[in-house]
Amino acid sequence: MEVLAKIAFGVYTLVILGGAVLAVSSSSLVRALIGLITTLVGVAGMYLLLATPFMAFMQLLIYIGAVSVLIFFAVMLTRAEQGGDESDKAPMKRYLYGLAATMAPAALLGWLVLTRPAASVAVPVEVTIKQLGDGLLGSYFLPFELISVILMVAMSGAVLLVWEKRGHKNGGDK
Repeated sequence: MEVLAKIAFGVYTLVILGGAVLAVSSSSLVRALIGLITTLVGVAGMYLLLATPFMAFMQLLIYIGAVSVLIFFAVMLTRAEQGGDESDKAPMKRYLYGLAATMAPAALLGWLVLTRPAASVAVPVEVTIKQLGDGLLGSYFLPFELISVILMVAMSGAVLLVWEKRGHKNGGDK
C-alpha cells in the first residue's frame, strides 16, 4: 500500500507542477486558468493522501468551484486588446530574474529547515467536522456572513461597472 501512496504522490506532484507551468507560461488567460484548475486538482489529491477528505472536498468546492469560476467570469467580462503590453515576448533577462526570485526563498527556507530542525513535533488536536461547523455557525456566524455579503457586493459592483462601461462603448444605455 505504501508503494501506491508513493506513486500517487508522484502523480499528484506532476499534475501540480504541470498545471503551474501551464498557468505561468501560457499567453492565453483561459489556458492559464486551466493550468490553475489543474494545479488545484493536484492539491486536492495531496489532501486525500494526507487522509483529509473534507479538506480535499473543500479545495474542490471553494477553489475550483467558486474561485475559478469567478476568475473565468472576470476574464470573460474584460476585453483585452489584441496588441497590448502582455502580447509581447518578455526578454530572457526577465525570465532569469523570475527564476532567481523563485529560487532564493526556496533555497533560504530549505537551508533553514535543514540546519534548524524542530525541537519537538506537537500532535495536533483532532477537530471533527461537527466541531468545525459548530464554530463557523456558532461563535463565528456574524463574521462568516459578513464576508459573504462583502464578496456579493464586490461581485455586484464589478458587474455593474462592466455593464456601464459596455453601455457607453456601444453608443448609449440599452
